[in-house]
Amino acid sequence: MEPRMKIANVVPEAYEKVIALEQYASANVDPTLYELVKLRASMINGCGFCIDMHSHDAMKAGEKPQRLFELMAWREVGCYTDKERAALALVDQVTRLGEEGVTDEVWDNAADEFSEEELANLLVAIATINVWNRVAIPTRMQPPKR
Repeated sequence: MEPRMKIANVVPEAYEKVIALEQYASANVDPTLYELVKLRASMINGCGFCIDMHSHDAMKAGEKPQRLFELMAWREVGCYTDKERAALALVDQVTRLGEEGVTDEVWDNAADEFSEEELANLLVAIATINVWNRVAIPTRMQPPKR
């Protein structure tokens, strides 16, 4: 598949604003959790470019491949902490945003695991990766050939 456009070339100011949001989020969320969040949302959305990027970034940051491989079935395996599980449940619901939005159960569980500021920053991180997915998929961004 050929990419349809490079959004950074077409609307560089908008692209730079999303980059700034990414920089803020990455500086304010635990790096390991941040990579899991980005990878999980990208898996849900089916963004090949972002799945490739964030799985490689996570491994470079020291994440174990097993935890990345099992991320699609995070509820079924025991390798994630309670805090990570609360964040992943939030990622799932924020990314899918059905008619119910985010349930009280998922929100309350996340609020029990994170301070209010941490939870707000986590929400910004989830929103940011969803913006990237919604840019990468329609423009057909392709992962690099490795």
